[in-house]
Amino acid sequence: MTDARLRLVVIIGSTREGRFGSTVADWFVGEAKQHADMDVDVLDLADAALPDRLTGYGQPAPPQVAAVAPRLAAADAFVVVTPEYNHSYPAPLKTLVDWYGPEWQAKPVAFVSYGGMSGGLRAVEHLRPVFAEVHATTVRDTVSFHGAWARFGDEGRPFEEAECSAAAKTLLDQLAWWAVALRDARAARPYVTG
Repeated sequence: MTDARLRLVVIIGSTREGRFGSTVADWFVGEAKQHADMDVDVLDLADAALPDRLTGYGQPAPPQVAAVAPRLAAADAFVVVTPEYNHSYPAPLKTLVDWYGPEWQAKPVAFVSYGGMSGGLRAVEHLRPVFAEVHATTVRDTVSFHGAWARFGDEGRPFEEAECSAAAKTLLDQLAWWAVALRDARAARPYVTG
């Protein structure tokens, strides 16, 4: 068992112009940085600009894909910040998952979602089997913002800050448990995909 700090990658899943995802992600990153055992790396898919067309098997990855790979590989855990588009998640998130393989394996993924009436929860439920397919483990609890645009003030903080911070702490505590357990397991015995 190791006591090294956990490397958390927070992924901003929306690339839409004028998106609200940055507001939600900035708040959550602030919460994650208060978790004493985590170092946080923010991967904004708008900046990553991953190609939406995958290369053929055995072909080299484009430079944008190669640039992101080490960040994902070094991660002990992931948090995906996602909106809900048409009852599901944004296409750039699927592109991100599809470009990589071993980087996801035997690592935990948690979700912070936002949207209208459903708070992005349908996007989260669609993402769970996608991450299961790449051998990642999803954390049960989710931080969700229903009617997100009305839940944050002009300074980018949720109006119900204590309640939201408590939900974020629960998610981060669960994620840290899984991250340590899976990191120790990967160190003791290489993960096998079959």
